[in-house]
Amino acid sequence: MEQLPDLAQPGWFLLAAFIVYVVVVGRYFLLSGIFYAVFYVWQRDKWKSRKINQREYNPGQFKKEIIRSNITAILFGISGAVLLLLWQKGYTRLYEDIHAYPLWWLPVSLLTALILQETYYYWLHRWMHIPKVFRLVHKWHHESHIASPWTAFSFHPLEGLIQAIFLPLLLLFLPMNLFVLVIMLTIMSVSSVINHLDIEVYPKWFAKNFLTRSIIGATHHSLHHKQYKYNFGLYFTWWDRLTKTESPVYDELFEEKTKK
Repeated sequence: MEQLPDLAQPGWFLLAAFIVYVVVVGRYFLLSGIFYAVFYVWQRDKWKSRKINQREYNPGQFKKEIIRSNITAILFGISGAVLLLLWQKGYTRLYEDIHAYPLWWLPVSLLTALILQETYYYWLHRWMHIPKVFRLVHKWHHESHIASPWTAFSFHPLEGLIQAIFLPLLLLFLPMNLFVLVIMLTIMSVSSVINHLDIEVYPKWFAKNFLTRSIIGATHHSLHHKQYKYNFGLYFTWWDRLTKTESPVYDELFEEKTKK
């Protein structure tokens, strides 16, 4: 990181935070915009039967989600700048040389990070549904009773902060190549939009295949927005199934939405 200015200087730190914010918010508008344009405008009729909820969105919902997602992007920008500062000062386990660790560590580190994030988020999500905590932290997100592509980053600032600190903390002890980090960030962004799309994009065989049956999609997460006490997972259904918090109507609803 010698090529970067000293991010411990307030001016450079704020500039780094702003640049990361621009990247995050740009990625949000790009992905959410593409998914909205394809599934809600261009091919609306084709995917109509796969729409989970048939009710119309509340007036002003998209505008509110976009404003709140921008707030989240600001927090992610600060978090990204903190991560860059920690990396610059040698506190993280991020590495650039692909051969610094065995090549098999590249996919293993990605899977390890995703599993750790899944565990962190699942139990954090359960905690955020404790009534007093819910009203303070998580209620903003659930004001989107029907999720949309714009819901992906629509969090209360406290929830956004709790989520933003995960990666800097993880990379203090988990060795990860920069390329793998980019892949993980891409997975985080794409899966969040897909899960909030409220249109089931995965094929029928997804729920029956050994490798894909545990991946969360729009049907699974839309039930969380509707039922609240089920389906707390982020990427995978493992914790929901293990702790009996998966919606009892999920399999039936997935079958119904993917029959065509």
